[in-house]
Amino acid sequence: MLHFRNILRASLLSAALTITAAPLAAHEFKAGSLEIDHPWTRATPTGAKTAAGYMTITNHGTAPDRLVGGSADGVETVEVHQMSVENDLMKMRKLDDGVEIKPGETVEFKPSSYHLMMMGLKSGFKQGAMIKGALAFEKAGKVPVEFEVQAIGATGAEAHGHHKH
Repeated sequence: MLHFRNILRASLLSAALTITAAPLAAHEFKAGSLEIDHPWTRATPTGAKTAAGYMTITNHGTAPDRLVGGSADGVETVEVHQMSVENDLMKMRKLDDGVEIKPGETVEFKPSSYHLMMMGLKSGFKQGAMIKGALAFEKAGKVPVEFEVQAIGATGAEAHGHHKH
């Protein structure tokens, strides 16, 4: 009987831990009709003053919204930027009007594309940490998120355990 109780207790504890960890594993945030999937950034080398933030934003609603900026703990400024290639040169520019997320669309913020430029880091980002922040939308307003800090050379697919669709 004692052995059965220990097995039952271990099973219940395992189930409780699985249920508790499920929301963290999903790493999604919602604001009205917007779904923000897996905000992340890269670990930074010692002395770095900039980092980039990435995520996927899906608009399940009927009206467009626009990501116009954000904030993050330990960061002075967060701006919406875009990397592009023009005449074989990579260019980065600030998007003063942000990025529109149209109804039914998904916009991916990823390396060499749209991203949040985090400037004025007060200290480096360490792999495995979670950085509290917020995204600023025209209509949805300020949406609290956490950026997962991945390895310095991460592409984003690592934390999902799968590739984005």
